[in-house]
Amino acid sequence: MDQVFINDLIARGIIGINDWEREKPQEIRINIILYADLHKAGESDNIEDCVNYRTVSKKVLYHAENAQRLTVEALAADLAKLCLEDSRVAKVRVKVEKPGAARFARSVGVEIERSQAE
Repeated sequence: MDQVFINDLIARGIIGINDWEREKPQEIRINIILYADLHKAGESDNIEDCVNYRTVSKKVLYHAENAQRLTVEALAADLAKLCLEDSRVAKVRVKVEKPGAARFARSVGVEIERSQAE
């Protein structure tokens, strides 16, 4: 299966369970792999046949900055659902990280995989 990827998309949003995490937006790093058949897009050279990473990035960024989820698990699930709204996307892998959330770690987070079949 072919892949469209979005690496290190940075959102600033409210996420976390602690009171201090709910007070101001923090950095959220998002990585996405969209699995799709890109044969038609490669042959036609037409954006209408592509899984448009710009459109996906905008939707994901908007949601991450406005959802105010408590957990990275819930945010990752939301983002996976958004990506699967495009019927050409057969499967998606979403990684959501909170840089600096744990002492001595560059970042912490989750990575999930979802498909149209679920």
